[in-house]
Amino acid sequence: MRGVAREAGSVRLLSGQKALVTGANSGIGRATAIRLGRAGADVVVNYVADRTAAEEVVKEIQGFGVRAYAHEADVSQEDQVVRMVSRMVDELGTIDVLVANAGLQRDAPIASMSLQEWHTVLEVNLTGQFLCAREAVKEFRRRGVVPDVSRAAGKIICMSSVHQVIPWAGHVNYASSKGGVQMMMATLAQELAPERIRVNAVAPGAIRTPINRGAWETDEAEAGLLKLIPYGRIGEPEDIADAVLVMASDLLDYVVGTTLYVDGGMTLFPGFATGG
Repeated sequence: MRGVAREAGSVRLLSGQKALVTGANSGIGRATAIRLGRAGADVVVNYVADRTAAEEVVKEIQGFGVRAYAHEADVSQEDQVVRMVSRMVDELGTIDVLVANAGLQRDAPIASMSLQEWHTVLEVNLTGQFLCAREAVKEFRRRGVVPDVSRAAGKIICMSSVHQVIPWAGHVNYASSKGGVQMMMATLAQELAPERIRVNAVAPGAIRTPINRGAWETDEAEAGLLKLIPYGRIGEPEDIADAVLVMASDLLDYVVGTTLYVDGGMTLFPGFATGG
């Protein structure tokens, strides 16, 4: 499907739709925003730092003949999220797709993890997704289903992680936030499905992004990481972007409350292939 979707002249799966991607100036968010723009969506590129990088993403998206702009907002701050979605509705007319991607890590063993490190990760990774979803749902409900645009009234894709199911020593705040994302996603999906609002999640495994550079930037680190990936390669941001695109499209209109693991088999716990 990736090859077909990327061919010149292929069907633009999100033509006419409006998408908000949080944390979209680098890594997975950047690749996702560009992928949705290539698929025909107008895109709001959210960022919290590095406006130059965000504007570069905007410029690339605009090259596909769609609208895009950058919006600075800290997703953990309620007033900033409300303003961001309100501006999007004012400028683009509505929101059809929310990709709640913004996230961060503040790693430490439990005994030395500060309360601030705990709060910072939970507030961005979990509360931020809640706030963005809440504001998007208000607009989905106001507009309802527009059949010529999509079979759904709205689509929310939560960016989770394999660590919603795989414990991760030394990262209790991050793993807890992603476990929370999984249950938040499923609960919202249950609540909103009768209104034709689809809520799902994409859970990346080891992806080559700046947030985990230390895990792959040396040959030794990469070799160690590959032991955890049955498929034998580290994922690229575009692997996640393609998964988000399909999840946001009508191709998966009957998929509700599901987590799509994009991890090269990491959640297969490869150590147990030889008896553990």
